[in-house]
Amino acid sequence: MSPFLAYEDKGFDTSLTPLVLVHGHPFDRTMWTPQIETFSTTRRVIAPDLRGYGASPVVPGITPLSTFAEDIESLLDALKVDTFVLAGLSMGGQIAMECYDRFPDRIRGLVLADTFPDPETPEGKRARNTMADRLLREGMRGYADEVLEKMVAPYAPPEVKAHVHRMMTATPPEGAASALRGRAERPDYRTLLTRVRVPALVVVGADDTYTPVPDAQAMHAALPDSTLAVIEGAAHMPNLERVGEFNGVLGEFLGRLDNGR
Repeated sequence: MSPFLAYEDKGFDTSLTPLVLVHGHPFDRTMWTPQIETFSTTRRVIAPDLRGYGASPVVPGITPLSTFAEDIESLLDALKVDTFVLAGLSMGGQIAMECYDRFPDRIRGLVLADTFPDPETPEGKRARNTMADRLLREGMRGYADEVLEKMVAPYAPPEVKAHVHRMMTATPPEGAASALRGRAERPDYRTLLTRVRVPALVVVGADDTYTPVPDAQAMHAALPDSTLAVIEGAAHMPNLERVGEFNGVLGEFLGRLDNGR
């Protein structure tokens, strides 16, 4: 049976642990293009489109983080990937935490970029559901225009802004709305972080206003074995805004895992 999710699977099976990349909202797997290109030269790299995003099927209603995690587990089963390093940004980071909660024995390292573990507040629940209603009513373009310079810094290169805006406007409103309603009900992952038994890398853009540096510092403090990297000159998407710096810290982390440190 073919996998439910669309995905990119690049690189070769080597002795190095595969890298799985989980995109954020409202993006798709092309968010990770610079990382796929760099790290697939030495290891297998897998980047799915989450359900409701990119080329994956759209399922209206509510998509909780647990469903996203189940989809990823099913995809990796189909691809015969038993163990891997799991990286997620923003909503993708929350999905990565959910994955660790569900199948920790398969994860050899955890990368949490520009994300946070806290449950949603009552105000946040209302805001996410209101935004879901708006996207279904109006589509994605107005939202994309409004948040572009929070997703990436106002000073980000024009080609980066264009890529991010293109991903947002291409996202099906039904998929984005389903994810927003699911995230409004997300659990509290703060205690989970204290139980993580693999090395972790916490990354954040220095100018991120969605998930500011103190959020990353709190995750770093909670994780038993973690490295914190603050990327200067970036906001919420340092993997696109500062590719060299982001790939540098990710490469160092992967090298540590490869060498058993």
